[in-house]
Formats: sequence, structure tokens, C-alpha cells
Amino acid sequence: MIYGTEELAHLEMVGTIVHQLTKNASIEEIEKAGLSAYYTDHGVDVYPQAASGFPFSASVLACKGDPIANLQEDLAAEQKARATYEKLIDLCRDNPDVLDPLRYLREREIVHFQRFGEALRGVQDKLAEKKFYMNNNNCGCNN
Repeated sequence: MIYGTEELAHLEMVGTIVHQLTKNASIEEIEKAGLSAYYTDHGVDVYPQAASGFPFSASVLACKGDPIANLQEDLAAEQKARATYEKLIDLCRDNPDVLDPLRYLREREIVHFQRFGEALRGVQDKLAEKKFYMNNNNCGCNN
């Protein structure tokens, strides 16, 4: 759950950046940026959605009840988030106030990827162990 909490903090940071960049935008600037449909639905409030306009949905959470499948999914999600931050950094080259938090968030995704990789290795190692079952002969029974 710690990772989920941190990911929500990432969303909050990105949402704050978006809010700061749009809060004083004029209608003309909003239209010029191609955000008139977004503005119509949400004003300048932050609404979690993909760049394509598809709103966030729990359908993007791929849980299979299998630790290896889930960790592989986590690894992929961290890499996709890192790639997204890198593209945002490319788009915001001229704004150091936006670049620093985006770089921080990209670094966090890299660290998350490393931790999930370590967890995956631990699960794989545990599953590869041979299982030994021993009979406890010290139960006080006379066999």
C-alpha cells in the first residue's frame, strides 16, 4: 500500500503543476492550446485522464492473483510512467519550475522499478526453493 500512496502523491504533484500552469489562462489561451473541450467539462480543475482524454479507470489495474504476473505488471507500469515523465520533460524544456518536479518524479519511477525488480527476484527465488517436509518426532508420542 505504500507504493499506492506514493503514486497518489505523484498524481497530486502533477495535478498541482497543471493547476499552476492553467489557473490564470484566458479563454483564448485555453482554446489556442486545444483545451476547450476539457475546459467545458472540467474548467481548470484537474481531472485524472490520459493525454488522449480517456478518464482514469480501475480497468488499468491489472491484478491477476499471481505474484509474478502482478510484479511484472508493476515493472511495466513504472517503465511507462518513467517514459511519460521523460516526454513531459521534453515538452517543458523552457520551464525550470516544472522541470525539477518532473525530474524528481521520473527518478522515483526508476527507484520503484528497481524495488519491484528486487521483489520479483525474491519471489522467483522463493518459488524455486525445494520444499522439505519433516516429521516432528518430539511430540511426546510413543511410536
